[in-house]
Amino acid sequence: MRKNPSTLNGVGVVEIADHYERLLRQLPKPPVIMGHSFGGLVVQMLLDRGLGAAGVAIDSAPPKGILSLPWSVLKSSSPVLRNPANLRRTVALSFEQFCYGFANVMPEDEARAAYERYAIPGPGRPIFQAAFANLNPWAATRVEYRAADRAPLLLIAGGADHQVPASLNRTNYRNYAKSPAVTAFKEFPGRSHLLIAQRGWEEVADYALDWVGRQLPLNQHQEVES
Repeated sequence: MRKNPSTLNGVGVVEIADHYERLLRQLPKPPVIMGHSFGGLVVQMLLDRGLGAAGVAIDSAPPKGILSLPWSVLKSSSPVLRNPANLRRTVALSFEQFCYGFANVMPEDEARAAYERYAIPGPGRPIFQAAFANLNPWAATRVEYRAADRAPLLLIAGGADHQVPASLNRTNYRNYAKSPAVTAFKEFPGRSHLLIAQRGWEEVADYALDWVGRQLPLNQHQEVES
C-alpha cells in the first residue's frame, strides 16, 4: 500500500462496511466484530445492519450525532481536511503527525517502530464524511441509536487519545441511552489512540474478550475463550 495507495482513492465508510458485510454473510454464524478508529465506526454500522453476535469499537471514529469536536480532533484531522482534493485521494501522515494523533504518550523509539510497522496512506474520504456528517441528512456515518435489536456493543476509549478523545466515545455511548440493547463503555486512562499496539495492549484485549464472553450464549462463549 505504501508503494501504490491509489487503489484506496475515494473509498468511503459505506464501501468499507459493504465489503465487510459481504464477508460476514458468508460465515456459518454471526461472529464477534472488533474494530479500531474508523474500524470502530464500521463495527457500529455493521451492528446497525443486524450483523454480528457482539461488537467492540475501540477509539471509534464518531457516527453522526456527536456535535462537539475537541481541538485535538481538528488538529489530528488537519493533514486531510486542509486540502479538499484529499476527498478523492489517499493521504500519508508524517512521523510527527502520527505521533500527535496516534502515539502521543508512547516513547519515541516505540512510536517510531509502530509508525514503520503500521502506518500506510489512508483514504481521505472517511475523514470528510465524519467531519461533515452533522450537515448531511443522509450522512454515510449515521446509525440508528435507538435500535432495540442491535447486538451488544462495547465502546473502548483511551484516556489520552488525541485523535478520538475519550469524551467523544463517552458521548457516543450516551447517544445509545434510549436503546434497550446492551451498550457498555470502558476508558483506559493514559492510553493513546494506538492503545491496541502500545505497551499494555494485552489488558485492552483481555478486557474486550472477557466482556464479549459475558454477552454470548454458552457455546459461543467457549469459542471466544478457546
